[in-house]
Amino acid sequence: MPDYPHPLIAKEGWPFIAISFALALGATLLFAPAVAFIFGVIFIFVLQFFRDPPRRIAGTDAYDVVAPADGRVIAIEECEDNYLQRRALKVSVFMNVFNVHSNRSPIDGEVKQVWYNPGQFVNAALAKASTANERCAIHLKSATADGQDVTCIQVAGLVARRILNYMEPGMTLTRGQRYGFIRFGSRVDVYLPLDAEVRVSIGEKVYASSTLLAQLAKNPHA
Repeated sequence: MPDYPHPLIAKEGWPFIAISFALALGATLLFAPAVAFIFGVIFIFVLQFFRDPPRRIAGTDAYDVVAPADGRVIAIEECEDNYLQRRALKVSVFMNVFNVHSNRSPIDGEVKQVWYNPGQFVNAALAKASTANERCAIHLKSATADGQDVTCIQVAGLVARRILNYMEPGMTLTRGQRYGFIRFGSRVDVYLPLDAEVRVSIGEKVYASSTLLAQLAKNPHA
């Protein structure tokens, strides 16, 4: 599958990049080199945070599930999916401030519902962040013949203060398509049917779109 359309620098970062560049330029013109250096480092940090590089999209099958975010796998467990009121298999990806923070659809499917929940901003690496923190969830009905359900949840982190989600019910997404962004550290939880086969392990580093996260069962009711 070809690269998805990408801006190289995420549009969500343009105001922050402009402000940090103006501060760095002003510090260079008006202050001592040490001060200018500090503001220059801040500008470089902001620029790298909002990078959005092209990616190959993993998988060739409608049952393939790709990573929705860059980061490290911190949880693979059976738990309650409170959005769809079911037992599910949860795979969580933690993003630190040095990861790319664009979020991509894990599957081909239709957005059935979107939920936003205000909440706290505890460390996103902690288990309780999934239910305590500010979060935005989407229910995706897979494009497979059996229409399996996948819930994908953006979770704010300790310093994250803005979840951006551009989806509305009735929209369709293709695997690896960009659908949102979280500013400054966070996690994404994916809830899969219990019979899905997870293809990653705890501690593994994954890349949005490019890492095969799991596969949905092809005969879930057989």
